[in-house]
Amino acid sequence: MRKFSFAALSVAAVAGALALSACSEKTQDNAADTASSAADDVATTAADVGAAASTTAADLGDAANKALDDAGTAADKAADRASAAADKMGARVKQGAAEAEATMQDEPVSKAKVD
Repeated sequence: MRKFSFAALSVAAVAGALALSACSEKTQDNAADTASSAADDVATTAADVGAAASTTAADLGDAANKALDDAGTAADKAADRASAAADKMGARVKQGAAEAEATMQDEPVSKAKVD
């Protein structure tokens, strides 16, 4: 009887070990699947972050180029206004010089402008 219970106990232990081994293998498979899934999620998130950063950098570059273009346009307009103001000032100086010459020589301004 002792041999029978020892044999039964041995068979039960082997069966338990096999069951535990199978359970352990399934657990390992599940853990591997979970780790693989997590790695895929991290890779996808990293790709999304990279794409967002790339888009943001492109948008930032476009905004900087537009700002430079706008600044260049504003500088051109300011230069045009300064040139027009200088021309107007030059015309006034010539008019004033013609009037002064006309007064000193007692002649009409139109004749002083020709001189």
